[in-house]
Amino acid sequence: MRRLHNWLQLARYCIVGCVGYALNVSVFALCVEGLGIHHVIAATIAFGFAVTNNFLWNRRWTFGSDGHAGFQAMRFFAVSLAAFLLGVGVLQLLIGVGGVAPVPAQAIAIAIPTPLSFLSNKFWTFGGRAPVARAAAAADAGSS
Repeated sequence: MRRLHNWLQLARYCIVGCVGYALNVSVFALCVEGLGIHHVIAATIAFGFAVTNNFLWNRRWTFGSDGHAGFQAMRFFAVSLAAFLLGVGVLQLLIGVGGVAPVPAQAIAIAIPTPLSFLSNKFWTFGGRAPVARAAAAADAGSS
């Protein structure tokens, strides 16, 4: 994280995450409060919306990736699924043990795995290097 592009990636990831977070909580609230859906099912539906949004924006804008979209989508989904399962566990604890209302509990639960998911997506899903760094590496490899 010593280079500026890493901090810029983190900032873009957080912006995308905030949009995904708002989408997730909004869909969750609509499902739970508007449609009367159980909180675990509502969290699953909200996850589907947020993971799709986040993959598209992170692939294109945050990481500027030019890799194979299907391969990256599978990795992104695996990271997101792990984060989702951790979040659902926290959600269950907050509601079942802590007595927290479902919407605030969801807002807390989906924020907890964020740092780990950023690092996983940066280094595993999208390859870890910014487009400028990849171009420089390719130029260096071509001149040797």
